[in-house]
Amino acid sequence: MNFDNQLLFFFSALGAFNGLFLSAYFAFFIKKRNRSTYFLAGLLFVVSVRVTKSVFLTFYENISTHFIQIGLSACLLIGPFLYLYIRETTRSKSSNSYGWLIHIIPIVVIMILLGYYFPYNEHRYLWQRSSAGYLSWFMFAQWFVYIVLSLALIRSQLYKLISKTKKLNSKDIWLTTVTIGVSIIWLAYFTSRYTSYIVGALSFSFVLYLAILLVILKRRNKLLFFEEPEKYASKKIKNTEAEQHIQKMNDLMIEEKLFKDSTVKLKLLADRLNVSTHYLSQLLNDNLGQSFAQYINTLRVEESKDLIKNNNQFTLEAIGLEAGFSSKSSFYSTFKKITGATPAAYKKQML
Repeated sequence: MNFDNQLLFFFSALGAFNGLFLSAYFAFFIKKRNRSTYFLAGLLFVVSVRVTKSVFLTFYENISTHFIQIGLSACLLIGPFLYLYIRETTRSKSSNSYGWLIHIIPIVVIMILLGYYFPYNEHRYLWQRSSAGYLSWFMFAQWFVYIVLSLALIRSQLYKLISKTKKLNSKDIWLTTVTIGVSIIWLAYFTSRYTSYIVGALSFSFVLYLAILLVILKRRNKLLFFEEPEKYASKKIKNTEAEQHIQKMNDLMIEEKLFKDSTVKLKLLADRLNVSTHYLSQLLNDNLGQSFAQYINTLRVEESKDLIKNNNQFTLEAIGLEAGFSSKSSFYSTFKKITGATPAAYKKQML
């Protein structure tokens, strides 16, 4: 094995073994274990098994056919574990039902039956992506379907990703990273006929180290993407309760226009609503997808838009100050960020 191949083997194998290590960590050693962390452990385990097979098959062609079959069969569980992890994490409250078993037990039974009736060492053509590789096409199709289902679960996070007015929180970033990361690994393996087969393993290593880097950087702020922030750890706000407070908050803003005070703070609004600052922050983030600053600035921009339409005698700077912005620069930058146009350009559109 030449030096280039040694490097490829090292980085791809290291990613695979680190995946196995993290799988064990989430399953047995993390302090706050729950169903979602077990699903994440399962996802990391089956992807790592699949990648480990790829690594050793690429560099050691005489590897056991039984190990190859186990690695290929692991593909059938990648999609289900991804979907179950995303579904469990995005639920408003944890479920105690065992409905998740319908996504796992039938697949395990299918894996056993395929291994018994169509073993890789006797029916290799069925497991390879060729015109007769029906098992291979089935596995990739099933994996792809679960990716689509997982993407549907995080559609709000994907919308935030491309939105100029919505902001991704830590949990959103983590879920998006996991789902898109698994999608990249699927694409790498699916296109391996046109690229090198080791690309799938290297993709996993890249995605894994990117996710680890995100966690390490965020951990400095005492927050892990796969855990809820401590101040919100108790429970989610019920929808009916959240709607009542949001309505009260909006009414307060319409009647008293608190946002026009450039010094308004989260605590002031929380006091007026008779809730804690933590509660109000959670309400804004979870139910409106906005921070306090984003919420206030959105109201200020709407107010300034009305002033531009109806008060031609005001200068743009005066309109920004009247709407609650502390300076001309903050008014211009925030207005453009939310509307996509500068106040001057917006005024021209209204003429």
